[in-house]
Amino acid sequence: MTDHRNPRVGVIGLAREGTDLARYLVAEGAQVLANDARTAEQLADRLDELAGLPIEFVLGGHPERPTLDVDTLYVSPGVPPELPLLEAARRRGVRLSSGTQLFFERCPAPIIGITGSSGKTTTTTLVGKIFEQAGRHAFVGGNIGVPLLNRLGEIRPDSWVILELSSFQLEPMTVSPHIAAVTNITPNHLDRHHTMAAYTNAKAQIVLHQRQNDVAVLNADDPGSSGLQPNGTLIRFSLERKVDGAYLDPGDGETLVLERAGRRQVLCRRGELQVPGIHNVANVLTACAIASAAGIEVEPMRAAALAFTGVRHRLERVAEIDGVQYVNDSIATAPERSLAALAVYAGTPYVLLAGGRDKHLPMEAWGRVIAEGARALVTFGEAAALIERAARDAGMPAERIVSAGTVERAVTEARNVARPGDVVLLSPGGTSYDQYTDFVERGDHFCRIVREAAAEAAVAGRKP
Repeated sequence: MTDHRNPRVGVIGLAREGTDLARYLVAEGAQVLANDARTAEQLADRLDELAGLPIEFVLGGHPERPTLDVDTLYVSPGVPPELPLLEAARRRGVRLSSGTQLFFERCPAPIIGITGSSGKTTTTTLVGKIFEQAGRHAFVGGNIGVPLLNRLGEIRPDSWVILELSSFQLEPMTVSPHIAAVTNITPNHLDRHHTMAAYTNAKAQIVLHQRQNDVAVLNADDPGSSGLQPNGTLIRFSLERKVDGAYLDPGDGETLVLERAGRRQVLCRRGELQVPGIHNVANVLTACAIASAAGIEVEPMRAAALAFTGVRHRLERVAEIDGVQYVNDSIATAPERSLAALAVYAGTPYVLLAGGRDKHLPMEAWGRVIAEGARALVTFGEAAALIERAARDAGMPAERIVSAGTVERAVTEARNVARPGDVVLLSPGGTSYDQYTDFVERGDHFCRIVREAAAEAAVAGRKP
């Protein structure tokens, strides 16, 4: 365990986790140096959060000195491992760690870690709701947007910690959570990991360091997840077959079941869930399998599942304008995740708003679904041309494709082409980093634009 009484430590990357980590390290008594390639002007909001703390800032680049004159260098998840500064640190023998690793080292409570290419945010949120229903003292955080280092003082040995973990956070880890769940492993973040083998290896860290008394919850339907080799107890979930865990009954395709050691218990029926789509059925099954690993009974699972209405930025209904429903799915940062949203609206006329930054993922299937089902495709951001090409290659006429540049302009263009009964769906299929700090900021901006437009339409409708 790292001792931070008076050592000199560095933090690379001042995004949400890096900022939280720097504050924690100062409180621990460390001499903190914070480094980021962005300028002070670009980091104004983060620097405001750290104002008044005794932190040395090295901004606008990654110089070896004084950045590497530290005992331990904490690397934020967004910093690529091949960064020359990190290669220099390895050559010089500087210890590398991360805020996530430090949290695992310090946390007194059992940790549930949830990862996957899709579904992890919804699953993490629902697991938290189940623990709340069960009366468990639990903390939800991690990649879901709430760093927990600075809340360690509130966490008791009898608490539970539920963390969403990204491949970026897992990649350098040398410890694994007590309960580890992998929703699926499909192509994602290949702009960072470059190959599926490297991406899968990063995800595998969540089970690789488990011990025999730990539990892995894996997707029986997904080769990437089911192909992992856990060291402890294995629980599965499935939409297709009976498993020791949670499954959708293959006999009727409607009943969600928890079955452990031959004891079969009905969770609920698919039609009772408030969240739409088969992918959300999988999320509910995953969450219930995880809860069962923590010894929670079926009743709290059922109550939480039936009350659950989803998470922000995931198929979030924002407003209706002139008979058109506007939906925020900003969390869909890969084509596969956008495809899940389009499946929900199959049979409903929709205008798709897509774009952002490309993750070097295949778009052919996405392009086919867009060409077949969308009234119009409105693009924005760096990946606009790639998405337009995928739709055109699948046979979408050029007159149904609009290049808007920005989300604000995309909403305007969508309002021009949408008709009463349509859905205008922001489901980008790309990351937000070309124009926003994260998908939350992008989704919030979309919601603000739509609500302002709805208010203006309401005022215009009241005028004689």
